[in-house]
Amino acid sequence: MSFDKTVVIVGPTASGKTGVSIEIALEMERRAQEGRPLVGFSGAEIISADSRAIYREMDLGTAKPSLEEQQGIRHFGIDLVNPGERFTVADWKNYAEKKIAEIRGRGNLPMVVGGTGLYVDALVYDYEFSEEKKNSQEDRQGDCSNYLLIGVKTDPKILRERIAERANKLFVQELFEETQRLAGKYDWNSQAMKSNIYQFAWAYMQGEISLERAKELFVLDDWHLAKRQMTWFKRNKNINWLPLAEIREYVIKCIQDEQRN
Repeated sequence: MSFDKTVVIVGPTASGKTGVSIEIALEMERRAQEGRPLVGFSGAEIISADSRAIYREMDLGTAKPSLEEQQGIRHFGIDLVNPGERFTVADWKNYAEKKIAEIRGRGNLPMVVGGTGLYVDALVYDYEFSEEKKNSQEDRQGDCSNYLLIGVKTDPKILRERIAERANKLFVQELFEETQRLAGKYDWNSQAMKSNIYQFAWAYMQGEISLERAKELFVLDDWHLAKRQMTWFKRNKNINWLPLAEIREYVIKCIQDEQRN
């Protein structure tokens, strides 16, 4: 038997979903190297479902996993277009479908990981994008049997603390240098620029607010984003919600169960 589902891991920003997906991929690689691959998979590859990670040169500010953090696991959906360049949900869906097929063709497990709910729904429920067809959250009634949907179950207090910790790590000199480069190269009024951490870093750089205030505003902004993401995902009854610490073993077990059947 083969495991023909695409694993989808969703959750709010700073919930740890990228890290656990990398752990799963590394575990699968290890098993393959030891001569006991899961259903013939040689490993796994990750497709980002993050509408902020698609922009080139927005690295630190969008919390993309660095090459070091990726630990050799192939990632897609990152650095696709320039800030301000048009890239629609339909574009991402087509891109993700192509990458899923390519990953399977290499004998690896595709994993879609991210917090942009519309990206995930468009892929999982096969949205059509035309003037005749308008999609909504009610379209989640469709067949999603080709996907294993997992949500990161996170305590709100812990999530808020994780966002605050990330703020302290992000507001460093490298962020201000990145912000300066972006401001000099792209339209500051574009949605890509205005909806990220850069707006707060820039205000601090211009002397409009203190560093602590910039961090506070970023934490508040990311917290509001996290709540919107959770509201979106919680309406999807097909998502299986698990604590972060249980997700790796759950995915491995699901694949192993398929292997035994």
